[in-house]
Amino acid sequence: MFKYIITIKPLGMLYGSAGAFLSPENLVGRSGAKFPPDAATVSGLFFSVNKHQEVADHEVLKYQLHVAGPFWARQDDPESFYVPIPRHRIIAKGDEDEWRLDDQRKWQRDSDPKKQALEAEYRWQRIDAWTKTTRKIRTDQEVEEIPWQYVSFLHPHMQAEQRHVLGKDGLFLESAVQMNEDACLIYLSTHALPNGWYRFGGEGHVVEVASQEIPSDSKIYQLLNTKIQRAFALIVPGVWGSKNLSYRYPKHPDFPREGIKMLTDKPVPYRYRIGHRATERGRLGRGRYAVPAGTVYVLKRPLEKTWWEFPDEWFPKEGFPLKHLGCGLCLPVEVQGVA
Repeated sequence: MFKYIITIKPLGMLYGSAGAFLSPENLVGRSGAKFPPDAATVSGLFFSVNKHQEVADHEVLKYQLHVAGPFWARQDDPESFYVPIPRHRIIAKGDEDEWRLDDQRKWQRDSDPKKQALEAEYRWQRIDAWTKTTRKIRTDQEVEEIPWQYVSFLHPHMQAEQRHVLGKDGLFLESAVQMNEDACLIYLSTHALPNGWYRFGGEGHVVEVASQEIPSDSKIYQLLNTKIQRAFALIVPGVWGSKNLSYRYPKHPDFPREGIKMLTDKPVPYRYRIGHRATERGRLGRGRYAVPAGTVYVLKRPLEKTWWEFPDEWFPKEGFPLKHLGCGLCLPVEVQGVA
């Protein structure tokens, strides 16, 4: 089970990942921008730190480390971190709506069909409001918009022999991310990282890292230990299936696949790297499509498992099961029309 909350506070800007391509509307390469960094980045930080400070025995870390995220929180209250809102909840600034299953097990919205469809303005909700009703969450203002923004700045291209900008083409435009001063990134982990300053992310920007133990009487601990019955929602993207193919749900025979009802959005890229630059083969990049966070699954019969009890065989295995990267971390939800 996850035992620690890892908080990452940017000291300045963070790198938002290179864009997939340039276009007249996208001159700084943000078409493929990816932020926040996923759990694989934090997992790599663990192994990098372990070379200099013994977090755990290397073999123990290799087989037992589990990291999940990304989430975010206010710096003064990391335990009340924000997670993606399940897609059956539609929360705007002035109203709320909800998807439900009718008698024919078809998705319907509560709002009057004659009214203009309500669009979700909020994408994140507090973890400790997970079991509240949609109306209560909005009324109590326990939802938020993203606390970061993309900014562009000129980055110097330094000479190899001395710290001077190249005389020709010495500056290039880069896309970075600036978080609100009171916000920090949050990840869940089975192990603690020593508190300190580290280089983190694609460009090695400096961040302040701290580990906080999750109390056994906290709402987070209780939620993570609540067994899933007929419905659950992903709070991180999920990759299921075989080594080479991506599916919308586990294809393992133990998973109740019959009659699944899903409420989801288009797939999202899911990339990570295996290996080390010093090896002969170098780092091996992996790419998949994932079911996006917020996706809701409704099953015909109770699952009676927590995510932690999902077998490793339900996840793709490429050197290690993707469960170690928190893949498909989910929590139980209540959907109208589901007994």
